[in-house]
Amino acid sequence: MKYDIFTIVFFLLLSVFGFSQDSLRTVLAEPGDGILSLLRKQGIDPYEVFDEFVSLNHHDLRDSVHLIAGRAYVMPHMKVDTVAIVDSLQIQAKEVKEIERESYAIFGEKYKTVIAKSERLKGTVYYLVSGHGGPDPGAMGMYAGKAIAEDEYAYDITLRLAKELMAHGAKVYIIIQDENDGIRDERVLEIDRDEVAYPDKKIPLNQLARLKQRVAIINDLYKDNKGKYQRLIVTHVDSRSENQNIDVFFYHHKHSKNGERLAESIHKTFGAKYKKYQPNRTYSGTFEDRTSLYLVKKTHPAMAYIEIGNIRNKKDQVRIVDPDNRQALAKWISEGVLLDYEEE
Repeated sequence: MKYDIFTIVFFLLLSVFGFSQDSLRTVLAEPGDGILSLLRKQGIDPYEVFDEFVSLNHHDLRDSVHLIAGRAYVMPHMKVDTVAIVDSLQIQAKEVKEIERESYAIFGEKYKTVIAKSERLKGTVYYLVSGHGGPDPGAMGMYAGKAIAEDEYAYDITLRLAKELMAHGAKVYIIIQDENDGIRDERVLEIDRDEVAYPDKKIPLNQLARLKQRVAIINDLYKDNKGKYQRLIVTHVDSRSENQNIDVFFYHHKHSKNGERLAESIHKTFGAKYKKYQPNRTYSGTFEDRTSLYLVKKTHPAMAYIEIGNIRNKKDQVRIVDPDNRQALAKWISEGVLLDYEEE
């Protein structure tokens, strides 16, 4: 029986993709495992399959992202970059196109590679600002007997968000940068003072001078990108009484309809995630105008200003010190951004 070249390639592809779909591999979680570490142990890039893992295992996760030791978890399928064609078949077929990827040192050696997921945000520009930095660590708390600082956790979440947006084709400007701190998976992030403002400006000690510097950088970039779809996202961690447990809040300029829609879209996404993954917990975060905030008032792009939680509250600390939670926060924000852009 004769087979043409396309029939042979079809069966080869089927053998690679199709036969492996019938059963999914499971792995037992060990004490101390998180989603990121469990996937990494299996040789899987956790940032590429995080959502799929949560969707496959949400009934066996505590608070939507925490593993339970001793429980079996379903592993997502590995993505295949290329399909090898057996030489002996002497097929003159084109190799399946390799997945597009680029490297960015700012994410750190371990996570520098950004793999393209889609072009859903192609042509868009996002400015991401993590709160404080440089001489100002921001709000402070204590965790496991060690000091933790707002700027380190806001920066880590911002890097994760930047990577998500870039994977969907967005042009991203990370306004506060630290060349020594890429994406980090530690619970206690070391505090330093070496952050700079884009591209390499020293951050002033004076608070008003710092805010003015950021406004000037963003507004200058906004002019440079005139005519493009542009949005700004600012990320902070709040500081309140130790006993005050808060949810994630979103602020916008009272006269900016686009900013209001962006904040509402991310807020709506968080509400949907809580309903799906934490049905026994009501999401109490809100979105509202907060034009009194300097960055909200003075920057030109439509923007959302996000407060992640209370760094001094033990329950809220879990949200920021757990790297799985930081990744989930970044993913949820990015999904809200996609919702906002695609519903415009």
